[in-house]
Amino acid sequence: MPRPQLVVCAGKELFASFFSPQQQRRLSRLFRWDRDGARALTSALTRKLKTADALITTWDSPRFSEDLPRLAPKLRIMAHCGGEVKSRFALSLFDELTITAAPVPMARATAELGAAFLVYCARNLDFYRHEMRNRSNRIYEDLHLHGSAESLIGCEVAMIGFGRIGRALVDLMRGFQLQWLVYDPYAPKSLAKQYPVRFTALAFLLPRAHLLVLTAALTDETRGLLNRNRLARLPKGATVINIARGGLVDLAALTKEVRRGRLRCALDVTDPLEPLPIGHALRTLPGAIVTPHIAASNRRVRHDMADVVMDDLEKFFNGQGVGNRVTADMLERMT
Repeated sequence: MPRPQLVVCAGKELFASFFSPQQQRRLSRLFRWDRDGARALTSALTRKLKTADALITTWDSPRFSEDLPRLAPKLRIMAHCGGEVKSRFALSLFDELTITAAPVPMARATAELGAAFLVYCARNLDFYRHEMRNRSNRIYEDLHLHGSAESLIGCEVAMIGFGRIGRALVDLMRGFQLQWLVYDPYAPKSLAKQYPVRFTALAFLLPRAHLLVLTAALTDETRGLLNRNRLARLPKGATVINIARGGLVDLAALTKEVRRGRLRCALDVTDPLEPLPIGHALRTLPGAIVTPHIAASNRRVRHDMADVVMDDLEKFFNGQGVGNRVTADMLERMT
């Protein structure tokens, strides 16, 4: 049997960040493959689609419409190097083709950043870094006389969302004996037997959320979940940590709260302003930590995602079931 024809939709550098030389050799054993870095549906890419049995997509790939089966009559499967597929493929394609994603390797890496933010913010390290930049040793005297009150050990931490990332974060932080207060109306409550979490209503969680971690998917229901009114219900001095999707938070309202000094934040995502404009206040405001969407950008994570994608493709063409298929029914609760 001839090897299936595969088109990889990724530019040269992005492709190399996902597929190591060894992984590229595996691609060559499994497929006859070609790469196309176009971010839109060009004539060159359209020609390649005509003979494609499979596609690998990345976050730089074009969005494919319901017209794709006509452009690619042999196409049977699309495997996405990433977790978010809802905005990338027309809804009808999820019924007409097999579409897979690779979110699992991203969860632990994203949780790692959440753990770093939690420890950093709970110990108020940004404040101490600022104090050490002053031409004074007053902070040494203050700490010598009075000590510090900051610690994460044994604290209550609030979380919105309890999917893969939230569960991975709780697992990573078990040694801190944290008390997790979780809002997720769709998570099975039986998970409280496996994880040290207490499920609760959002109205109860917000006034107690001195440390609030967002790990929820961005859906029509959760978009703007932390709006101006809900941010106002957080206690003074609370920290909003977002390692999920920027659209969960009203960025303008959060910026006002941080500017006032009432809230602090640690953000890896800032939709709809991403990249965050160079002159944006959160880049320099005291009490704000912003990173450039680094949570799952590690190359090792990308290589793991490439393995997941290739495993599913190999299983599919061997007549076996794929492990990471996304169906139309799943989309409503997915980012």
